[in-house]
Amino acid sequence: MYDVRIRGRRMLSASLCLLTCAMATARQTAETDSVVSLDDVVVWGSQNGKEIVPSQRLSGKQLEGLSSLSVADAIRYFAGVQLKDYGGVGGLKTVDLRSMGTNHTGVFYDGVQLSNAQNGQIDLGKFSLDNVESISLYYGQKSDICQPAKDYGASGTIYIRTRRPRFKPGKRTNVQVGLKAGSFGLIDPSLRWEQQLSEHVSSTLSAEYMHATGKYKFRYRRVLHDGTTAWDTTATRQNGDIGAVRVEGGLFGRMTDGQWNAKVYFYNSERGIPGAIVNNVWTHGQRQWDRNFFTQGSLKKAWGRYELMVHGKYTCDYLHYLDPDTTRLYIDNVFTQQEAYLSVANHYSLTEGWDVALSVDYQYNTLDADLANFVYPKRHTLLWAIATTYEWGRLRAMASLLGTYVTDKESRHPGRMNETADCTNRLTPAVYLSLHPLRDRALSVRAFYKKAFRMPTFNDLYYTDIGNTALKPEFATQYNLGLHYTKDFRRSWLKHLEAKADGYYNEIDNKIVAIPKGSGQYRWMMMNIGRVKIKGLDVSTQTVWMPAKDWMLALTVNYTYQRAQDYSDPTDNDPEAGTWGGQIAYIPWHSGSAIAGITHRGWGLNYSFIYVGERYHNSSNIRANHEEPWYTHDLSLMRDFNVGGTKATVAIECNNVLNQQYDVVLNYPMPGRNWKMKLKWEF
Repeated sequence: MYDVRIRGRRMLSASLCLLTCAMATARQTAETDSVVSLDDVVVWGSQNGKEIVPSQRLSGKQLEGLSSLSVADAIRYFAGVQLKDYGGVGGLKTVDLRSMGTNHTGVFYDGVQLSNAQNGQIDLGKFSLDNVESISLYYGQKSDICQPAKDYGASGTIYIRTRRPRFKPGKRTNVQVGLKAGSFGLIDPSLRWEQQLSEHVSSTLSAEYMHATGKYKFRYRRVLHDGTTAWDTTATRQNGDIGAVRVEGGLFGRMTDGQWNAKVYFYNSERGIPGAIVNNVWTHGQRQWDRNFFTQGSLKKAWGRYELMVHGKYTCDYLHYLDPDTTRLYIDNVFTQQEAYLSVANHYSLTEGWDVALSVDYQYNTLDADLANFVYPKRHTLLWAIATTYEWGRLRAMASLLGTYVTDKESRHPGRMNETADCTNRLTPAVYLSLHPLRDRALSVRAFYKKAFRMPTFNDLYYTDIGNTALKPEFATQYNLGLHYTKDFRRSWLKHLEAKADGYYNEIDNKIVAIPKGSGQYRWMMMNIGRVKIKGLDVSTQTVWMPAKDWMLALTVNYTYQRAQDYSDPTDNDPEAGTWGGQIAYIPWHSGSAIAGITHRGWGLNYSFIYVGERYHNSSNIRANHEEPWYTHDLSLMRDFNVGGTKATVAIECNNVLNQQYDVVLNYPMPGRNWKMKLKWEF
């Protein structure tokens, strides 16, 4: 562990030195145009003529108005999204799109994918909204074919775009200081510094510290299937504390018909894991230490009809997990995974309406652990993608083919040559169509088909006494048919209307699940026995109203219906306790959200609502596994001030206004009513 920490410090120091040298060099660069920004204006509309793929987006004031700390909290408001939240400020938060599973979701940070070869899950709670400009969600892939090959590989993608530096005329420095404080002992100061180094090069530095005790009262009540109350008590959530530091540095440059950027990211945290409330055990001693570091860069340049895009990244993640409970199974494990990634994308416009693209990616992953009999896996991944878009009148089409070649090498001794090697080769196609039947292109009809797969993670394959090296990849097949209507109005209170409806059918084959192995609570094995069929409907509306001068109302409403059935084991068809045909765990039939924001002369009032309907915590849809619906109401009041040439924002938030007692995951109680205050100064 000492060596790992020293390596992490050296890598961080070296990267910061490189970033500092690059800033000094860029400061000497002389360019022609200035990077400027205009004062805030109201802009609405959509790229309905450009988008082929269904998408959702949160940005600007709407994103700021949400009562959210992290990216995970904001994503809850998208249609078709289910968030697994294990409670508290520092609890694990992962996202599931259209019931296809967390591992089928690609998360991209400034254009480069965040990956986790160890378990495939990205904890979105680690990414603060303080440095985020917009969050976009796509089912399938983006409409832009000039992208890395990895973008074509996920069943659904989330794009997180960090804030870009913008300067007013005559200004070369922007400073933003923020402070959040509230319930559960939350204290969260942040700093963002933007500097214009030359006429075409600018830099950013963002830092944040978060501390919380994580203690909150909750009511723990369980009613048995016969209607009697098993227990009903009030307690305080323990061991949910967190202390975390996030530091990001970036360089942004522009050139003729091109742009580039470089980024360094570091996150370090220690947190308690509160655990499940079962068998009258109210507190747990599990602890987790995380240290995540990556540095990445991107270049995009056009020469006439030809466009080139290059991405590169290096990642080193450290995880230390401790469970000191000797009555069950004492665990004290350290994991270190590293990744190197390079992508080259080529895009060419053959004619005005016909484009083609070719992308090639290479990724290398390793995992070290202090487990007994560990195999120290190494994974080489080569991906290539060819894609084309064609526009003919009101019809737009996009097609792609992704080739994936994965080679896993394993060794019983760290640092030695491989003893065995396994190879996997797959081709996965996708086809998208979009038609505008009306002359004004206000209405579009869209459809897509996509095949995708995900490799078993290192834990699935190689975790000691649990992993199964014979696992096959898990496949996802998607079908989507939808409508999209958007229109702007000039002579009415209603200024903008946008409505979307998408019906879809998904299949997951060779689903990787854990099944008991022999006798004993802690003996499990990973197997390919799962199959899930998903039918769903996503409906979303967005309106912008201006009822009077200086008044604006924005309203967004989302609704999702999902029928996600487990068809893994045809013999498990007992009508009273079988899983065949049952709704899979934690997927509600009905869910929805609403966001409303009113602004008037520097004041802002925001309301958000989330509803999750009845569901089961097991594919056996019996009464004992039934979970009641839950919902939350959040309110926030914001005020902007201009004092001595500086801008200040004060916000007060009340989350879960009605003090709803609920679990997102069984036996992981969520907080009741809580408060938060935000202060922000911009110089």
